[in-house]
Amino acid sequence: MKAAVIPEVNGRWELREVPAPRPGPGEVLVRVRACGVCSNDVMATRGIIPFPAVSPAITGHEVAGEIAEVGDGVTAHAVGDRVGVPWVQAGCGRCDYCRRGLPVTGQTAMSCPAAVSTGFTVQGGHAEYMVAKAEGTFPLPDGLSYESAAPVLCAGYTSWSALRQADPKPHERVAVVGIGALGHLALQFARSCGFETIAVTRSPGKHDLARELGADLVVGSGKELLEVGGADVILATASSSAAASESLLGLRPDGRLVLCGLDGTDSFNLAPDPMRPIFSQRHQITGATHNGPRYLREALELVAAGKVTPLVETFPMERVADAVDRVAKGDVRFRAVVTY
Repeated sequence: MKAAVIPEVNGRWELREVPAPRPGPGEVLVRVRACGVCSNDVMATRGIIPFPAVSPAITGHEVAGEIAEVGDGVTAHAVGDRVGVPWVQAGCGRCDYCRRGLPVTGQTAMSCPAAVSTGFTVQGGHAEYMVAKAEGTFPLPDGLSYESAAPVLCAGYTSWSALRQADPKPHERVAVVGIGALGHLALQFARSCGFETIAVTRSPGKHDLARELGADLVVGSGKELLEVGGADVILATASSSAAASESLLGLRPDGRLVLCGLDGTDSFNLAPDPMRPIFSQRHQITGATHNGPRYLREALELVAAGKVTPLVETFPMERVADAVDRVAKGDVRFRAVVTY
């Protein structure tokens, strides 16, 4: 089969012929049709976060395709089923964290020492075929294209989980910091639920598009957010801790800030304004990643219903290295998806 291989840390991805995997007990073989390129794939390539612990190094955790073969003991899946494979497939089931009996989420990947992590601890989806835990796959709604489904399996999953984590009330305002791969979906999710929604972006070229995606207002910073009345909920989707910290300036009293963008180089600062400390405003700061299977199902259904539309640029597998280079430069609006 053909697969996109990362030859080494900081190496340019290469399309190679590699042996096709076979499913073991409790596993399925997925014929990959589309896989998104996440910024985490770029950071893994550069060694900012751990390089894939598989050989050959094949990453990719926004995988959409259909089941081509089932392993022994698999009864809930059949050949031909359309499925998605997200970042975290399973925990080890034995460590202290897994013994708590929590659902498999992004927290599992960060807390279980032997989590099955797509594209990091096991082969990912930038290939014609991949093996996944049967329990770690999710059915794709009928009529949802593979190219549209792929970004939902990480970017959409994360942004919808962040909105649900914030638990906004009907009268509250939601602000989205960073209109990128996560943010453009978070903006649409919030608007589709009927919330007054504000886009916070320092990119003037994104202002008109943010309004087209449903933003009632567009501002350039947390300070400007405060000037237009602030927000009760801020979803910090940008991969910038500095932008997330600065957005606190526009968080209303009793507001909630949800951190869901990964910054591999900088730390979050709790005090952008020492004269308006968090304790005095009763602010809540929480995190969200992939918060559980039901949220992924909900996100997929919203996209399938046409209420949210991932904006993607598709690349054939022969151009996978170009796709990665463009993601690294921030030159994709808003998700690069590679077809296999």
